[in-house]
Amino acid sequence: MTSRNVARIGGLAVLMASVAAPAFAGSFYLQEQSARGAGRAYSGEAADTGVASLWWNPAAIARSGREATFSLHAIRIDSEARNTGSTLTLINPANGQVAGRLPVGGRTVENNPVESGVVPNFAIATPINDRLSIGLAVSAPYNFTTKYRANESVGNVLSDGGSFARFDANTSELRSADLGLVVAYQVNDWLDIGAGVSAQYVKAKLTSNIPSLTGNPLSPLLATDGYSSLEGDGIDFGWNVGAQVHHGKWDLGLSYRSAIEHDLEGDIVQSMKGALAPRSFATGGNATFSTPWFVTAAVRYAATDKLTLNAQVNRIGWSEFDAINVNFTGGGDVIHQNYEDVTTGAIGLDYAYSDKTTFRAGIGYDPTPTTDALRTARIPDSDRWLYSVGMSTEVTDGVQFDAGITYVDMDKAVMNDDRTLLQGAVISNLRGELEGSALAFSLGTRIKF
Repeated sequence: MTSRNVARIGGLAVLMASVAAPAFAGSFYLQEQSARGAGRAYSGEAADTGVASLWWNPAAIARSGREATFSLHAIRIDSEARNTGSTLTLINPANGQVAGRLPVGGRTVENNPVESGVVPNFAIATPINDRLSIGLAVSAPYNFTTKYRANESVGNVLSDGGSFARFDANTSELRSADLGLVVAYQVNDWLDIGAGVSAQYVKAKLTSNIPSLTGNPLSPLLATDGYSSLEGDGIDFGWNVGAQVHHGKWDLGLSYRSAIEHDLEGDIVQSMKGALAPRSFATGGNATFSTPWFVTAAVRYAATDKLTLNAQVNRIGWSEFDAINVNFTGGGDVIHQNYEDVTTGAIGLDYAYSDKTTFRAGIGYDPTPTTDALRTARIPDSDRWLYSVGMSTEVTDGVQFDAGITYVDMDKAVMNDDRTLLQGAVISNLRGELEGSALAFSLGTRIKF
């Protein structure tokens, strides 16, 4: 990995430090890692066998044989963000007191700020001997895109075409690719264990507007906003372990995936206007933050020869993402995130309609790690329910086709963020709401060879 690649992702946290805002503002984890699992709302994955469960449990390939899987998930999101009273609080530099409060003008409604997308994943496994197997998986666990209209033209800053959220976020993009190497071992007839290491590549882009000052505290805003922008990427490493128990009609699974601490170095560019124009700069810096850990427990029970019941609980350590620690030329900062650990869960079923075709269904609950006290426009996350149906069919010897459809019902998200800008001269008070829903279409294949 070159220093240039590390620098690109480093700009993500450094830019947010320069404008006193968090780099991330909600749950950005995607569990769309298997078309088979999509059909039952990702219930029972850590207890099932085969490469389709490799993301959830490295022990899943201990007795699967030589197998490969590829899935593609198309996620269509319908969302609407509304202004509920966003303001700019002006601070008199002479005494530090509030000099006034102005409404943030511009577009009060944003249609589909949370963008749709496509998520792929691939895995392959092969036995080394009767008990030992190795596997390789490529997944995309952290991805999101939100876009709000920027103020890019001269006009009244309080009534132009920019979004009400532009001082909190314009464009926020995160892309990831996780490459995992796994070893699994069949201890005996009923116990399998596994462990793996992963290299996680992250690419990000982040932009926002900054209000401009004239230098006069009684009339401090210019018509043209300032602007911040960055792009970056980098690689860091993590690990995972797991075990499965197979006893009669029962399959049990337990796994742990580590948090990954990202150590970032990068460059940022910030363009200021008005009295602060001389403070425009391009500089370097570094920042650290962590993605969450995961503990997953799952059970599958063969109620009849045709019907299998599934359940899964995930404890996600989002509190690892409590802060971004930043150092840059001339200073540093600690950007608090206030994320909380969450517990997600799902139940589902598999029904073997015939020797070749299986139907699936499931319901899942996925609470947000963000809080109403701090939720920005970058990822206005909320609690959500998942309702899934799916099926698998053997199209020829050793080749299975998987499909799933998931409807995601999102609760209303309250956007609430007070950001101190321009070294305390202005405070951006974001107040908004976002409502939405989503449909995920999953297609995949599993091949034994």
